[in-house]
Amino acid sequence: MQAHGKPMTSAELALCMDTNPVVVRRTMAGLRDKGLVHSEKGHGGGWTIARPLAAISLLDIHESLGEPDVIGFANKDESPGCLIEQAVNRELDATMEEMRAVYRARMRSITLGAIWDDVRERFMAHHDYNKDYTHDDNPGNAHARDARPRDE
Repeated sequence: MQAHGKPMTSAELALCMDTNPVVVRRTMAGLRDKGLVHSEKGHGGGWTIARPLAAISLLDIHESLGEPDVIGFANKDESPGCLIEQAVNRELDATMEEMRAVYRARMRSITLGAIWDDVRERFMAHHDYNKDYTHDDNPGNAHARDARPRDE
């Protein structure tokens, strides 16, 4: 959305993410409710990012989406009276809480601004815009050479 420069419709976002526009609308509604994105109806409307990218962390997004559990297992209570099961579950509970705390701290430290900077840097390196860029590696291809991004 940042690179697009204008509001993006749910259909445009769905195409980018290879999903259904209904899924996009449902997901974006959670982000909108937390003030991370803004939506505008009507012609020329769509979704925009509501805050600076550096002010949005991955934890903000995770929380906006209902904090889905990222740990793929849970304790079993098959024999609640078993002392061994109780001891194992107690240790697993403590370990999972530690894992969640580390996860949350790390996600809080990663901003969309940092991710965007990384993507932009990788894109520029991938396309090596420091040399004449052509689609067919033919230096005489004036159309391709003229189409390359220019420094602003």
